[in-house]
Amino acid sequence: MESLNMKEIEAEAKESAKKHVTTIIKKHGKLEKVDQIKRKIVRQKGSVEAQLKSAIQQQLDGVHIGLEKLKEAQYQVAEVDKDLCKMADVFTQVPSLYQKLTVVRDENMKHSQYMTARENLKHIFTVPESVEKTKQWINEGKLLHTHQCLRDLENSRDDLLYELHKLPNQSPHDKSMLKAYFSDVEKLSVLLEKQLRLVLSRTLNTVRKEPTVIVTALRIIEREEKADEEALKQEKQTGFLPPGRPKRWKRMAFEVLEKSVATRIEGTQIEERSDNKNWLITYLELIRQLILEDLRVVKTLCVPCFPPRYNIIHEYIKMYHHCLSAHLQEVIQNGLEGNEYVTVLSWVHKTYFSEELLCHHDLIEFTSNLVQNDPLLPKDVITRLQNEYLSNMENNYAEWMKNTLISEKQEWYSSTEPQVSHTSGTGPIIIFQMIDQNLQVTKTVSDRLTFEALKRGIDHVIRYGGSYNEAIFEFKNTYFSDRKQVPFFTHHMITIVNNCLQLADLSTQLEKQYLTGSSEIKEEDKNSAIEKFSKLRTVFIELRNKSGIYLLEELFLDLEKYFSDLFISNWLGSSVAVDTICLTTDDYFQDYSGLAQKNFDYIVYEVRRRFVEKYLVSMLSKKVSFKTYQECTKAARQVSKEVNQLKDLLSGLCKNINGDDPFKAIMVLVEVLKSDDDMLSFELHRVVEDYPDISDEQLLRLMHLRGDLSWSDVKDKVTHLIRPKVVISSVFKSLVFPKLVNLFNN
Repeated sequence: MESLNMKEIEAEAKESAKKHVTTIIKKHGKLEKVDQIKRKIVRQKGSVEAQLKSAIQQQLDGVHIGLEKLKEAQYQVAEVDKDLCKMADVFTQVPSLYQKLTVVRDENMKHSQYMTARENLKHIFTVPESVEKTKQWINEGKLLHTHQCLRDLENSRDDLLYELHKLPNQSPHDKSMLKAYFSDVEKLSVLLEKQLRLVLSRTLNTVRKEPTVIVTALRIIEREEKADEEALKQEKQTGFLPPGRPKRWKRMAFEVLEKSVATRIEGTQIEERSDNKNWLITYLELIRQLILEDLRVVKTLCVPCFPPRYNIIHEYIKMYHHCLSAHLQEVIQNGLEGNEYVTVLSWVHKTYFSEELLCHHDLIEFTSNLVQNDPLLPKDVITRLQNEYLSNMENNYAEWMKNTLISEKQEWYSSTEPQVSHTSGTGPIIIFQMIDQNLQVTKTVSDRLTFEALKRGIDHVIRYGGSYNEAIFEFKNTYFSDRKQVPFFTHHMITIVNNCLQLADLSTQLEKQYLTGSSEIKEEDKNSAIEKFSKLRTVFIELRNKSGIYLLEELFLDLEKYFSDLFISNWLGSSVAVDTICLTTDDYFQDYSGLAQKNFDYIVYEVRRRFVEKYLVSMLSKKVSFKTYQECTKAARQVSKEVNQLKDLLSGLCKNINGDDPFKAIMVLVEVLKSDDDMLSFELHRVVEDYPDISDEQLLRLMHLRGDLSWSDVKDKVTHLIRPKVVISSVFKSLVFPKLVNLFNN
């Protein structure tokens, strides 16, 4: 099979060689170089064969080395096997040897016990004396002597107990008797621990006067810690643990220090809320002074006394931090009132982590990590405090705004004449001063809390706008139901109009003051607040406009009779009606002088619009018809005169009346009134072009004044008017006539 494979491989090689030679010869110019190519191939073949021989030789050398290693390993395995057999023979002899050495082992145990008893003989017979002497040293404050004596007694007891522990047949009676004999030793340990607790509880005071006392206590604790380690190590090895071990006095020391810190913090409170409404401010300031002073003492005096591995400055900072956190949460749990919420929040956010306390230049190197990673109060407590404060603030807003409105309503219905100079109420200023005061307080905490307070304050002002609107509407209805009930309606309405504008202006000031320069507020939150301010201004500007209309209702109620006297049979040639309108209006505007300039301009604008409406309604009410063209032209001249008289009145009241002139609508109709028959169609088209929303009915009402024209021609001209496609609302859209008249049946 192998020979067959070799033949196939050889045949494939020959075939491949033929193809290779054929390919070479086919190339141009290669046939002449056959000899050179042949020599080159022969050289390559020789090189390949040399490489192959070298590789085979290396493989053979590796196999030879491997065989040598295997022989050596076989020899070593055989030697190990012989040693294991010898060890097995030796182990069979161990049980009999163990029995033979029993006597020696017992003698060794007795010798060990005798040696231990001999070494501790002095302490065994002097235990009562040593105990009394140790108690005396404790009372005298000689802690090192106390500890040395205690250690001697404990060592004697522990050595004896250990010897009992090593006995194969331990006697519980012996162990109990020995423990009872040394029972006072454990009591001494408890007494020494109490003395150490007392010393450590006064650390910050003692270290100022007698630092050696603290150092002595710490040396004792360190020795006991070492003894604990040795006892635990011995327990792992032998299973024996001396009584009272481990004492863990280092842990006890830190517990005492932390308890003393908590006591110092709690003891700083010297007042209650019933004694002083600012008790919390005083208390937190005393805490700040206490912590700062104590930590500086720890840095300068305690650090040299404590072992470096205690890291005492960091430990004290943690203790003050955790104890203060727990105590503040207890204060919060007991309940806060009013601005006490902000007092706590401000102290926690600003004072605690400021240069006045933890970031003081003496402490910052030790507190930087705490400042960044460990807040004084948990996040949920901070959130609850902020929500409770905001909720109380909202309740105060609601109450204050309710009282402000009640007070203002009482003034409205009062029979006492108000002072003429006071044409703006104190309500808006009180409301925004109240909001600003709260915001100034919250700024001592954070921009975030200030922003939340701002939004809620604006929401309440918006709601106040709704209540204010209802109260104004009720006030207006009460007055117009019986004008004698409210003697000073005009004055109070002027105050109301001014108040509405003032509320809008004050909101703009508040927006500029608190919505700029804060990096803590997200852009989308700012946009939301801006929308709230925009809504607030819209509410009060609309209420200003509505109140202005209520104010003018009184004027136009008095002017109604005189407008109805226009365009009646005795109107032509008489100026009584318009003169009276002007005099009455001027008289009212003497009172309106108390309006703020923007409100005054708005009132003048509204009066101008209402004058035009009233005049047009009177003009188009079909109360009179001029039979001749001369009467029509005379009427047109009188209308022009009256319009100019009204315009002059308003121009005298307000120099800068903005917007289009609504009186133009009357003058356009005047052109129709005085137009001759040939120009009538043109003038009508001009009216429609200027005021495309004027209706056919209104045009027919106008043409009713032209008694000199044929009614059928008039209707035909009106019917065939070509109107613009784009209709723009104008004064004609708002005209309301007392009753409809069928103008087509004249």
